Amino acid sequence: MSFSVLSLNSTLVNTLASLGYESPTPIQLEAIPAILAKRDVMAGAQTGTGKTAAFALPILHHLLALSPAQELTAARPVCALVLVPTRELAVQVQQSFVKYAKGTDIRVGIAYGGVSIDAQVAVFNAGIDVLIATPGRLLDHLRQGALSLKQLSVLVFDEADRMLDMGFMDEIQAVIKQVPSDRQTLLFSATLDAAIFSLSKTLLRDPKLIEVAKRNTTAAEIEQVVYAVDADRKTELVSHLVRSKNWHQVLIFSRTKQGVDKLVQQLNKADIITQAFHGDLSQGAREKVLQEFKQGKIQVLVATDVAARGLDIVELKYVINFELPFIAQDYIHRIGRTGRAGSAGLAITLFSQEDALLLEEVEVVLDKRLPQQWLPGFEPDFDKMDTEPRRNGKAAQKQRAKKRALGGKKR
Repeated sequence: MSFSVLSLNSTLVNTLASLGYESPTPIQLEAIPAILAKRDVMAGAQTGTGKTAAFALPILHHLLALSPAQELTAARPVCALVLVPTRELAVQVQQSFVKYAKGTDIRVGIAYGGVSIDAQVAVFNAGIDVLIATPGRLLDHLRQGALSLKQLSVLVFDEADRMLDMGFMDEIQAVIKQVPSDRQTLLFSATLDAAIFSLSKTLLRDPKLIEVAKRNTTAAEIEQVVYAVDADRKTELVSHLVRSKNWHQVLIFSRTKQGVDKLVQQLNKADIITQAFHGDLSQGAREKVLQEFKQGKIQVLVATDVAARGLDIVELKYVINFELPFIAQDYIHRIGRTGRAGSAGLAITLFSQEDALLLEEVEVVLDKRLPQQWLPGFEPDFDKMDTEPRRNGKAAQKQRAKKRALGGKKR
């Protein structure tokens, strides 16, 4: 099935063909007709499923349908706004829009923190149709009067769950006050939970709910492996895996910036070319590290969860959870960096006894067990094992997770 069956503008269809896009993905098949019909949409889809094109293509289609006499000037209003949680995702989404809009007069602007605000204003003054922005920097521009959203027709929330995780609710509400109430609103999220459904009720009108896979699942192409290992041997195990298997472009997640820096130092001592990626790096430094990682100049990238979203690394095959995340849903976002667009991927989690509750919460979110195994030569010390293992049935897991959640609300 080709993109032509979706009734998209012929210029877009030709561009997609030149890019090698042969047929729509499931999320595109369901979302594009709904968006073209001006429906609000609430979509649950993993990264790597083609969700950016699912909203970008119909937005571009509507822009191309505007009167040819409508000239692009500084006074022309922003027609579409895409809100994203991170700078990396903003860059990725903007690049996708520019790629799909090739050969048209549509202009795409971007706004995120950490770089010159004046340079962004200069782009706005030249006239833009679509704006990709992080909430904080967008509000900076709105407060300075550099932008107006009074004539916005489409508002997109990309990776809405991550925006909630990062505490952007106040910023979201502030942005909503600046946009028309009769807009079309599109909400895309890798996970659909109670918080997202609650948010959707305040933002969307009679939305079409789209779920292309079982809720909160990972891509089928990702092989998930859990190695039980003593905490003090995790670094040694990582080094062994990377060196013995000659892996390249390995993305490793640690929970803290200090943990990232420590692991980077240890792996470099083992002659594994490794770099850090976290919030203490300047935007320029982060972009340089990512570029070198994509080019294969860096063998291993160690990151905090700031990198769990928005990184688009072609054919990334290996993700390692050096530590499990405190927020179980972040596990899905982490390993979603691999297994993209149907490619195979391997996600390894290093599990030690102190990770027991965190692994359990991940299994509750996934609604499946992640059996532990040992890697020969790195078997855990039995003297450190839990002498009173908990019941590990799904019902028992969910009951304990519920008790922990209720306990957390009381504190």
